[in-house]
Amino acid sequence: MTAMQVLRLTSMRFFAATSLLAAALFGSSFTALAQAQATAVKDPALLRAPAGKPLAIIDFEDLECPACSHAFPLVHQAADHYKIPLVRHDWPLQMHVWSRDAAVTARYIQDKISAQAGEEFRGAVFQNQVSISSKDDLQAFTQKYFEQHGRTMPFVVDPTGQFSKEVQADADLAMRIGLNHTPSIFVVTQKGYTEVLDVSQLYQTIDTTQASLPAQTDAHAVNSKLRRPATPQR
Repeated sequence: MTAMQVLRLTSMRFFAATSLLAAALFGSSFTALAQAQATAVKDPALLRAPAGKPLAIIDFEDLECPACSHAFPLVHQAADHYKIPLVRHDWPLQMHVWSRDAAVTARYIQDKISAQAGEEFRGAVFQNQVSISSKDDLQAFTQKYFEQHGRTMPFVVDPTGQFSKEVQADADLAMRIGLNHTPSIFVVTQKGYTEVLDVSQLYQTIDTTQASLPAQTDAHAVNSKLRRPATPQR
């Protein structure tokens, strides 16, 4: 084997090793970041704004997904900025070791403490994602998180399986829709949806969608007009 062949073989082995390392560190989200493609939605009726709301954001996330970690604050900021609902769904991917457990804990906090506390826990998990590589790491992080917030972590987070069922229902919904990457973010109305493949385009997508909505009738003005006394006849 010539020196050139040895160098080429060494380079190929280095590339393969670094590729495997990237896949191990980032899981499916590494692929999603590079190759995210529009979802072939199986049932568009599943992507609609909540009843009575003209516009909303739907977000399917995996707490072990680096791309979801990046999108998390941006999606929340957009919902706050436009004063529109954010409908968040858990979609823990099968190849991720601790994502489902983290989602179950987040739902426990949401249910037993408050919705805001649940979102804060999710944000903390995302911020510390790189230091959590196993279920034991997650357990230690969660224990410390509870202590830092002056709370006692339950010995069993989900004794009845309620929260696990809720997470699974979200995962089943993702499969019914036909999702193929995390995060999967949609700007939705009562009649349709637009998928946001690049979270940096979220504000622009919301602006475009808002501009396409029919003008909203001022119900207060209409009711006031209906209640206005009739003009006396002369």
